[in-house]
Amino acid sequence: MKLVVSKRALSPNLQKRVDKQFSLLLADRRYPSLRAKKYEGMQAVWQGRIDRDYRFYFHIEVDAYVILTIVKHPK
Repeated sequence: MKLVVSKRALSPNLQKRVDKQFSLLLADRRYPSLRAKKYEGMQAVWQGRIDRDYRFYFHIEVDAYVILTIVKHPK
């Protein structure tokens, strides 16, 4: 499985956390710290956790995870 991500400027600290979580996603979508789940209201979109403050949204193609966006999680 490959990862498809658009290049967007992230702070170096956030980029480090994103890289870690994306490597976990590639290894095992069910890894506990990802908390990956289908996003309610959107059939083919999944949500994953970067950390307490950020989430990423993605969909799954035949051979790739396509990252749609990384957003600050509302509290």
